[in-house]
Amino acid sequence: MASALRQHYPHAGFCYACDNAWLPYGLRDDATLAERIVTVCLAAVAACQPCVLVVACNTASTLALEKLRWHLTIPVVGTVPAIKPAAALSQTRHIGLLATKATVGRPYTQELIASFASDCMVTKVAADALVTEAEAWLAGHAPSSARINSALAGLWQASKPAGKTPALDTVVLGCTHFPLLKPWLAELAPEPLHWVDSGDAIARRVGQVAGPLTPNAPDGRCYTTGPANHLTDGLARYGFQPAQRLSLA
Repeated sequence: MASALRQHYPHAGFCYACDNAWLPYGLRDDATLAERIVTVCLAAVAACQPCVLVVACNTASTLALEKLRWHLTIPVVGTVPAIKPAAALSQTRHIGLLATKATVGRPYTQELIASFASDCMVTKVAADALVTEAEAWLAGHAPSSARINSALAGLWQASKPAGKTPALDTVVLGCTHFPLLKPWLAELAPEPLHWVDSGDAIARRVGQVAGPLTPNAPDGRCYTTGPANHLTDGLARYGFQPAQRLSLA
C-alpha cells in the first residue's frame, strides 16, 4: 500500500500508524475490535493532521469505516479484497482469495464475491500464518518457505486442474500484509499465477477524494501502539522514520 501511494504521489507526505499492540486483529471479537480501531485511528489523525485517512486493513475497514466517517471531517478511504479486478483478470473463472480467517468468513466478503465474481469459482484460503511471516520480514528475518507452503497447501492444490474443475489462475491478496510476501509467493507457487492486491486502486481513490496533495509535506512519521524497535529497518524501506509511541489517551 505504501509503495503504491508513493508511486502515485511522490511529493506527498505520509504518516503511518500501526496498532501492533493488538495484532493479530482476527483473534478479537468484532465489537471490541471496532471500538479499538476507531480509538487508534482518531489518535493517529490527531497526531498526524492528515488531509485523508487510508484504513490500510481489510478487517478494520469492514468493521469501522462508517464510524470513522461519522467522527472525522477528512475523507476516509477503506480497503477491501480486490475481488472485482481479480474476476476481470481471470481467464479460467477460478480465483483464489488469500486472506485472514476474519476476512474470509465475513458476510461483507461474500457480498463482494456475489457482486463482482458471481460467475467465478472462488477458493477461499485463511492464511493468518502469512501475517506472522510478513511481520518477520519487516523485522529483518527471511520468510519461511516451509511455513508458507504449509499455509497455502489448499491454494497450491487448486492451481492444478482437477477433473472438470479448472485450475485457478488469479489470487486476491486480501490482507495488506500479504503483498510484502509476493516475491516468495510467486516463487513457491507450483504454477504461474496472477497476484492481485488493492494498492493501486486505493491510491487512485485517494487522489479522487483528497484533491491535490501538498508537495513536500512532512514525510515519514511513524507511530505504533506497542514496541517497534524490531520494525525500524523494515519501515525504513518504505521511507518511514523510527516509530514514536502513539498516545491513545
